Amino acid sequence: MNNSGRNATPGGFPPAGLFSEAVAANPFPLFAQLRSTGAVVAMPMPVGPGGPSAWMVTRLEEAVQVLKNQLFTVDPLTISSNDDQPSSPRGLGGGGILGGLLGHSMIAVDEPDHRRLRSLVSKAFTPKYIQSLRPGIQQIADDLLDRVQDQGHMDLVMEYAFPLPITVISNMLGVPSDGRALIREWSELFSGGGSARQDPSRVLITQTFATYLSQLIAEKRARPQEDLISQLVQIEEAGDRLDEGELLSMIALLIFAGHETTSNLIGNGMLMLFDNPAQFQRLKADLSLVPTAVEEFLRYNGPVLSPAPRYATEDVILGGQQIRKGDMVLTMLGSANHDESQFTQPEELDIARSLNRHVAFGHGIHACLGAPLARLEGDIAFTTLLRRLPGLRLAMPRDAVTWRGGFALHGITSLSVAF
Repeated sequence: MNNSGRNATPGGFPPAGLFSEAVAANPFPLFAQLRSTGAVVAMPMPVGPGGPSAWMVTRLEEAVQVLKNQLFTVDPLTISSNDDQPSSPRGLGGGGILGGLLGHSMIAVDEPDHRRLRSLVSKAFTPKYIQSLRPGIQQIADDLLDRVQDQGHMDLVMEYAFPLPITVISNMLGVPSDGRALIREWSELFSGGGSARQDPSRVLITQTFATYLSQLIAEKRARPQEDLISQLVQIEEAGDRLDEGELLSMIALLIFAGHETTSNLIGNGMLMLFDNPAQFQRLKADLSLVPTAVEEFLRYNGPVLSPAPRYATEDVILGGQQIRKGDMVLTMLGSANHDESQFTQPEELDIARSLNRHVAFGHGIHACLGAPLARLEGDIAFTTLLRRLPGLRLAMPRDAVTWRGGFALHGITSLSVAF
């Protein structure tokens, strides 16, 4: 692909392609088409002539370059305008998942603010602490299956994949059970990829949730307990603390990221097993393969197709394309994880895949802080499910499975199973 058509549409790529129901259900044929077009592909965007362009990064090597390169920022408002840059990048998406409650969190800023925020929260998110959660997570998984085992059927998403991680993160943070319905309602705003500022009802829900979190923070400040919010309120690093806005954003991020992606991982993973019966039988016969199976689920059809957009802070060549200052760059993790030059038979699900350098958790400074927790939850969730319900089977037409999320998050709405 040459550099002449900065917003040219690659052959056969419809302008609304990324947002269609068909692509939501199965984006991988489109990703394969885009990779064949180039490592960096121009994306049609509704901007005026001479304005910033948008690009999709389709292959692994270039995706890693963007995610670890400080020439690309998550915050477009930090890019200074000049006479050579007639249009600001702000119109291309400073809202969405980075807006509202998450606007002061570590996913919305770069260095040095990111390092400061991450170091503060990391003190309450150590590997030793995550491993200490194993017995509690195991108990939650067993309790959820105890509730449904005698009835012989369940909605795996609503009765297992969602409540398991939401209970884990709520317990970690010290969120009472009566706040979990509100968490679900608020997080639905972002799982669809929309901006809360575009819909008055979404604004109201976000404000309600923010008020709830503010009250919860005040309670923890007045009566600290042995939970993560209390630790975040009290934590200190070289005299530095999270201010109120950062604290609110950090807790909202931990709640959202702490359950949404893991819920998608469990639901998507079980659907992958139903779609691949030989792999399903292999895993049931050898549960020691669950950790590598979880990595393969993350690679093959992970919970995040694309993380927060990046913006070029200066002109740069990427994948043979001229990216200009202010251009938006989407790293398509779902495509990079199927890169034919990096994975052997990437379109095949292999639960024992040994060389699996996927980027499902991102890369660089913004790599997912909660990756160890997600892996632990996935390990326990699948091991417990397959150990206790070996006869698990799909109890709905395969073509009736529906997906939520745009081209950012990726998960199924429900999954009827019998056992």
